[in-house]
Amino acid sequence: MDTKLTLKLDKYVIEQAKVYAAAQNRSLSRIIEAYLKTLVNHEQLKGEDEIQISPFIKSMETGTKIPVDLDYKTEFLSHLEDKHD
Repeated sequence: MDTKLTLKLDKYVIEQAKVYAAAQNRSLSRIIEAYLKTLVNHEQLKGEDEIQISPFIKSMETGTKIPVDLDYKTEFLSHLEDKHD
């Protein structure tokens, strides 16, 4: 049974992911589902210490460094306030 999931992602990442999905003739939802399945399956494997990141996910890296102490709730609230001013 499919269930709806809402994600907040960088706009550039979403745009690039949509281009990739279209080129693969697959929906973005199915690509994300397949990726999450690999994470879940990887966790079930024993003796594996490191998660391998797919080349596609690596290609979507923006180079943006997120501060360790970032208060994302405050940042998001500020974004919404700016958006609706």
